[in-house]
Amino acid sequence: MKALSRMSSRSRPFLNFAVTFLSVMLCILILPTRMPGMELLGIGPNWLLIWLVAWSIKRKRTVWGAASMGLVLGFLQDAMTAPHPSHAVSLVVVGVLTVVLQKTWSIPVDIVERDPIPIALIVFGMAVVAETVMGLQFFSMGDRALLEIWSYHQRVALCSAILSSLWAPVIYFPLNRLWEMTRNLEKS
Repeated sequence: MKALSRMSSRSRPFLNFAVTFLSVMLCILILPTRMPGMELLGIGPNWLLIWLVAWSIKRKRTVWGAASMGLVLGFLQDAMTAPHPSHAVSLVVVGVLTVVLQKTWSIPVDIVERDPIPIALIVFGMAVVAETVMGLQFFSMGDRALLEIWSYHQRVALCSAILSSLWAPVIYFPLNRLWEMTRNLEKS
């Protein structure tokens, strides 16, 4: 910690960027991983969605910033999977809704920082929203019947929401702690 406090003022913003970049890369690397306890009916947690909610719930995030981050994360996920339908659309919606939710309901960040329940509930809801947007994109492509999309969507949305909300504290709390440390270093 002493070494961090002696950092020059020019390297402190780099530390915040490094924490953000490395945490996104870690989430991208574990996205295709299926370890025991990380899979339900062949569906795993949406790590990038968890990361986006954790990033967007912070106090000074803007709607445009969350939309931009959702777009970048969506394109990164599209690069790893099939680009049609795009994950960018669902992650932009999730980022924007999370920021709007935080600002509209004035969710006290200190409550979210102490208790895993609010972050798990937010991630659960946003996972359902993201999978619904994906289902709507499948429907708009017109190559599948609505009944087929609806039956598959229910299973995917519920499994993704359950797993993502259960694993959300594993991503949120360490990231929140790191971002808080870097913010304190930038102030000093």
